[in-house]
Amino acid sequence: MSKAADQAYNYIRSAILNGSLAPGSPLREESLAEASGVSRTPVREALRRLEVEQLICRTDSKRCFVSDWSLDDIEEGFSLRTMLESHAARRAATRIRPDQLTQLEEINHQIANAIRLDIPDATAFANLNRQFHMVISEAAQSERLTRLLTGLVAHPVVLRTATSYDRQQLEHSVQEHAELLRAFALRDPAWAESIMVSHLRRAFHAYKDAFQAYLYKNGQGGAE
Repeated sequence: MSKAADQAYNYIRSAILNGSLAPGSPLREESLAEASGVSRTPVREALRRLEVEQLICRTDSKRCFVSDWSLDDIEEGFSLRTMLESHAARRAATRIRPDQLTQLEEINHQIANAIRLDIPDATAFANLNRQFHMVISEAAQSERLTRLLTGLVAHPVVLRTATSYDRQQLEHSVQEHAELLRAFALRDPAWAESIMVSHLRRAFHAYKDAFQAYLYKNGQGGAE
C-alpha cells in the first residue's frame, strides 16, 4: 500500500472507530480524499482494505457504507476470534522470540499507563491492544492463521463503546495480558491457550455491556 493510501486508510479507519463516521454512513470518495489530504485513487485503495477488514460494506451498485454490526454479528466474531487466537497463543508459546516477548511487555506497559490516566485514554487502549494481539499472531508463525485473523481482529470493537468501559474492565485486560506473558516466558502452550480463551470471553461480555450502554445513551435502548 502506498504512503498516500496508508494516509487515507488511517484517516478513514480512525473516523469509523471513534464514531465520527457512524454505522450506515455513506462513504464518498471525493469528500474522503479532501478530508484525508490525498487524491481519490489512494482512497479507493484504502476502501478496498477496509472492506476486507469488514469495517465498510459495498452495495451491488458499488456504493460504500460504514458497516452496521448487530450484537449477534459481534458475538459471532468474538467466538471465531476465540477459536483462532487461542490457537495462535498455543503456537506462539513455543515459537515466540525474546524480542517479541519484550515488545509485548512494552505494549502492555503502555496500555497500563493509558488506562491509569485520570480519564482513561480509550483511543490509546484500542490501538495498543490491537498491536498486542497482532504481535501474538506474528509470533505464532502461521501466514494462514494471520490471514484468517485479519478481518476478525479488526472488526468494529469500536471506540464509541470503548469509552464506556469502566476502569476495572480495562485493568482486567492488563492483568490477563501479563498472565499471557508469563505463560509465553515459560513456553507453556496449554496455559497460554486457556488464558486467551478466558481473556476473549471476558472481553466479549465487557464489550456487550459497553455496546448496550452506548445504545441506551444514544436513545436506542433495547436495540441489538
